[in-house]
Amino acid sequence: MLAALAAPLAAQDWAFPHRTHLAMGLDCGTCHSAARDSSEAGDNLLPGGALCEACHNGQTAPAIDTAPLSGRAGTARSFRFDHSFHLGLGEIAPLVAAAIDSGNYFGKPGDARRFLDSAGECGACHRGLAESTRVVPGAHMPQMADCIVCHTKIDNPFSCPDCHVEGADLRPADHTREFIDTHSTGKAGLDKISCQPCHGRVVSDEPGSSG
Repeated sequence: MLAALAAPLAAQDWAFPHRTHLAMGLDCGTCHSAARDSSEAGDNLLPGGALCEACHNGQTAPAIDTAPLSGRAGTARSFRFDHSFHLGLGEIAPLVAAAIDSGNYFGKPGDARRFLDSAGECGACHRGLAESTRVVPGAHMPQMADCIVCHTKIDNPFSCPDCHVEGADLRPADHTREFIDTHSTGKAGLDKISCQPCHGRVVSDEPGSSG
């Protein structure tokens, strides 16, 4: 048994299961301690190989090839984000939950609501990690609708630079020349809820409408 554990798994043969590690009692700060002082969205907040090797030593847990974990650069982002500032605000999950419950959430909440009652300071934005068995890039990142719960100013395109870096291409792939010509005709079959994070809500004189 120990011999099997001592043979390091190659990088392509192991995947990180958040579910397993969180169930063992580890919390987000154990592996992502750099988030506490991070002020740039592109900072590399992933753990280094030495932290993983503390357990993955072939005895406590299977040995793994940690070489791919070393020397990684940060990820280019189209937005600005200060983890240290937001973590200092306290619980964000109740604010997002209240927006969903009241119908004031701009966008599709999907199954977000079920994660928010006990989300903790990280789980409000990075939802579903306690069920995650494999890291999928972007899968547990917050949506723009989450940010707008607090950052309520929507005045496209003038408010975009408040959060997004200069020169970022924020136009969705389906916003082609043809889309611009047809989207207001009713023929495009738009799901208007998905438009709200960037464009807000259309003000109407009809009863029950919101702006």
